[in-house]
Amino acid sequence: MTSTTSNVLILCTHNSARSVLAEGMLNHWAKRLGKQVEAFSAGSAPSGRLNPFALEVLQAAGIDTTGHRSKSWDEFTTPDAPPLSLVITVCDSAAAEQCPVFFGGSGQPVKVHWGYPDPSDTEGGDAGKRRAFELTRQAIGYRMLQLVQLPLSTMGKAQLQQALGEIARS
Repeated sequence: MTSTTSNVLILCTHNSARSVLAEGMLNHWAKRLGKQVEAFSAGSAPSGRLNPFALEVLQAAGIDTTGHRSKSWDEFTTPDAPPLSLVITVCDSAAAEQCPVFFGGSGQPVKVHWGYPDPSDTEGGDAGKRRAFELTRQAIGYRMLQLVQLPLSTMGKAQLQQALGEIARS
């Protein structure tokens, strides 16, 4: 990877919960640690709305959600889209979700799957959902913290792929 800023696209089918949590957490850690990493999120079939629990737990953690919106991955396949270094899918393949596969953009970014169960499917009313969203935010946040600490701008694709696999196992 040679660009100064590493652009990371985080995908989930509807771009309303997990991918939004990941975008918020990665941008938060990058800013806090002074790293040149920018996260974006999108979906293959965006819902057009953000889950209010996702916004609630991000805001409660002090994370700015200004500008977050549910959007299509098509925005990242145009010539004026930011060049992507990495694409992360966060759908839960164990729940038989159809996780998007990203083909667009210029060049081929490194791709990794870090699946998380959908906190929207949690039972227990609003209290149960809030807890599930907060636990998901924390789990995603831990991986994003590990990611942002990698020397992304100097890592080759194979080296990055190996490091991402190690993060997945942690």
